[in-house]
Amino acid sequence: MKTSDRVEAVLIAGPTASGKSALALRLAREHGLAVVNADSMQVYRDLRVLTARPSPAEEGEAPHRLFGEIDGAVNFSVGRYAEAARSVLAGLAERGERAILVGGTGLYFRALTEGLSDIPAVPEAVRDRVRAEADGRPTPDLHAQLARADPESGARLRPSDRQRILRALEVVAATGRSVSSFHHSRVPGPLAGRRLAAVFLEPDRAELRARIDRRFEGMMAAGGLDEVARLADRGLDPALPIMRAHGVPGLLAHLRGEISLAEAVARGQADTRAYAKRQATWFRGQMPDFVPVPPEAAYGHLRAALTG
Repeated sequence: MKTSDRVEAVLIAGPTASGKSALALRLAREHGLAVVNADSMQVYRDLRVLTARPSPAEEGEAPHRLFGEIDGAVNFSVGRYAEAARSVLAGLAERGERAILVGGTGLYFRALTEGLSDIPAVPEAVRDRVRAEADGRPTPDLHAQLARADPESGARLRPSDRQRILRALEVVAATGRSVSSFHHSRVPGPLAGRRLAAVFLEPDRAELRARIDRRFEGMMAAGGLDEVARLADRGLDPALPIMRAHGVPGLLAHLRGEISLAEAVARGQADTRAYAKRQATWFRGQMPDFVPVPPEAAYGHLRAALTG
């Protein structure tokens, strides 16, 4: 195969607990590839167990990048991820290495392949002011404020999506313009125009639900509650992404004595199952270039793409 014809990167997406990480590691070992994270929770170092981040032993079997590199106190936006991934991919390319990008965050993959709107960075002082003014206010009130300032974003965002509502309010405060006004100009993604092999794993739905429940129970046995207790001790802003990781809100409620551990586990399992369903719906509608494949067929599909 000519160098110009070879696949330059492999992209493995799929719902949580669908086997993405194991597949990526197998291909990385066999083809000398680097594994690059595309999951918005696995970037954080605080919750290795509860976010199913690769273990230290697994990370030792192949190069891993952007896993556990960010402190939970940081609001690591999709824009910051795209910048970090661009740097990682450029470094790999300079050394003639290829990457497997693996995760379940659709917006990360979109940023990689399609790029992002060219929204200016929000100054830290503006971000702090907007969040201080929002502290203690109900999220629906913030959504109503956004709908007045930026009707298009207000219509697009769910009234319960506090993090994205705050982000849109920050942009308005910093620029005097709505988020939607920046959508016509885009910065190309680091994988734009590259030859890619991209799949979305589609396991049997009943089996996936069972796997999600079993995995959450395994996380609890492996110290998931202790991780959340340490996170609670930090007293972080509850609006931060890390505080909304699947399982965290219910386990925090248990640690506060509000619900039993069994109720917290059931809530975490239910939230994760609902998220997996949203992931599948989103990728089917938003990322048509990702080939849907059953997990058991994905290895052969990607191996053929890498060697054919």
